[in-house]
Amino acid sequence: MHSPSFCYKEIKIMNLKGKPFYLDDSAVEWVNKTLEKLTEDEKIGQLFFPIGFSNEKEYLNHLIDLGIGGLFFRPGEAKEVQQAYEYMQRNSKVPLLTAANLEDGGNGASVEGTAFGNQMAVAATNRTSDAYTLGKIAATEGKAVGVNFGFSPVVDLDLNFRNPITNVRTYGSDVERVIKNAKEYIQAFHDNGSMTSIKHFPGDGVDERDQHLLTSINSLSVNNWRKTFGKVYQELIDFGSKAVMVGHIAFPAYSGDDMPATLSPKLINDLLRTELGFNGLTITDATPMVGFCSAMKRSEAVPYTIEAGCDMLLFNRVLEEDIQYMKEGLAKGILTKERLNEAVTRILATKASLGLHKSINHGTATFEDYKKEQYDLADKSITLVKDTQKMLPLISNKIKRVLLQLLGSFDSNTRVLEKVKAELEARDFDITVYEPEINFLDLGTVESFSKEYDAVLYVANVQNASNQTVARIHWHTLFGLGNNMPWFVKEVPTALISFGNPYHLYDLPMVETVINAYCNYDHFIEMAVKKITGESSFKGINPINPFCENIFLEELKNEN
Repeated sequence: MHSPSFCYKEIKIMNLKGKPFYLDDSAVEWVNKTLEKLTEDEKIGQLFFPIGFSNEKEYLNHLIDLGIGGLFFRPGEAKEVQQAYEYMQRNSKVPLLTAANLEDGGNGASVEGTAFGNQMAVAATNRTSDAYTLGKIAATEGKAVGVNFGFSPVVDLDLNFRNPITNVRTYGSDVERVIKNAKEYIQAFHDNGSMTSIKHFPGDGVDERDQHLLTSINSLSVNNWRKTFGKVYQELIDFGSKAVMVGHIAFPAYSGDDMPATLSPKLINDLLRTELGFNGLTITDATPMVGFCSAMKRSEAVPYTIEAGCDMLLFNRVLEEDIQYMKEGLAKGILTKERLNEAVTRILATKASLGLHKSINHGTATFEDYKKEQYDLADKSITLVKDTQKMLPLISNKIKRVLLQLLGSFDSNTRVLEKVKAELEARDFDITVYEPEINFLDLGTVESFSKEYDAVLYVANVQNASNQTVARIHWHTLFGLGNNMPWFVKEVPTALISFGNPYHLYDLPMVETVINAYCNYDHFIEMAVKKITGESSFKGINPINPFCENIFLEELKNEN
């Protein structure tokens, strides 16, 4: 990675009365007057969007003194989150953008919020109305605790099944499906007085690596990018998206270098602003990520990301240190005063577009019941990938004794295993939970295994997560002899239900019955058991290629 050349590139004057702000005269006046009244240090404070670590008044007052422009609390008790945001809003000189990751529903804002379902589950119903419902739940339950900004939807294209980050967070690999679902989600936010941030520009899902750990690469040609990611962003910008989250993702075919988009004027100003015509707010992805940190010295990167075209900086290693870096960068000319004023103008215009200059909805920390919608989503999304052995439905008077094996190593394992076991036992199945063998004497023979069990059911609880470079299955092998590994598929009928990663056929091609349920929430588990026992039919469609063939991606890369 090379060091930047520190120069401000003029871009066209913002139209605050046009898309996506649509400000009236009084709102424009508020933006201009507020900007004039801010000191240089207060303007710098507006650039920062830190994560909240405490709801203690001393800590919140410190953030207020720093004059931050936005704040993000991880999900906590609803009333505590609501009270913290209300205190911040009532005591800040400038109203705050308050955010949460609302990709799955209201649970991204508070622990009491509704876990509706992830984006891939929504896509699997093939009903865009479910995307609107997801957006409605996310927006209203975010507002209930004082959130006005959703860091969602993910509009990446899941083109590479090996990518550990995009996966079920996306609407899949089909460009049109992504666009249609994203529009519905965004519309729901706008209908409820909140805003979204489409992410992660210029587009994740091509590389198989994780931008939390390095600068990942969108390796498409410019032409193929325009047909895929470019089309997605163009349509959603034209639709009125207020914000774009810029990822630590390089796009060398366009920029000519390996700089992450967060530090690339070419990608932000030339591609996003000029070519795609985006006039709204740009915010970095989290800046403690290695994809940002490894590109240049932090003391340079912090001011330069604003100079390069990002309007706000998300999260910090140390907030106070980053603020100092920004001040020093301004003094050194890494960040120009012109660009600082431009960024703050956009921040203020975004706040005015939400009506924050007039009034602020502080929320009530109360929620509606969406159980009906939750179960309907699970019913319509769970997908039968294959059943070539005609194993389904499982009927307890035919297949009685089931060996249940949980795959994955996550905090939710106990809940998922106990829930699946309880649902099957309630239907009169005899369930044995697999326990890793300690010695060779525990293994038994092929014949004894075949006589002991009528079926094996793998339950995959492998979730995509930050800093987890692969979403693959790991086996208890005992020198290759363990009964965890699928050596028995020709001996005993074997099925797999995935409550996360939909690509397990890459590691389990020999399993002839595979179900993708996409989410491990309880309503998905309950409905999945109903599906495999024949109480409900399978209705979901595949939003991706579950047979782990990157066909579309290979076609794109092979095109001239």
